[in-house]
Amino acid sequence: MAYFAYHTVEGDRGVLAWMALKGEILEAELQLAKVSTERQQLEGRVQLLKPDHLDPDLLDERARAMLNMGRSGDVLVFER
Repeated sequence: MAYFAYHTVEGDRGVLAWMALKGEILEAELQLAKVSTERQQLEGRVQLLKPDHLDPDLLDERARAMLNMGRSGDVLVFER
């Protein structure tokens, strides 16, 4: 009886392993939510760059970033 009780709690498929697996599932679900949110934000930015819905402000921002250029009179703010 003690053998079965021990393996019910400590075994590969015991209560402790089940609780650890639930924790891993929770972490994976949180990571999925984070990645899904990031993907939605990126998809929104991509929609703004499509030719039929071109956003001039976003196009200007991307062109400046890619060419590493700006206009005279622009104020630069550096983040730490």
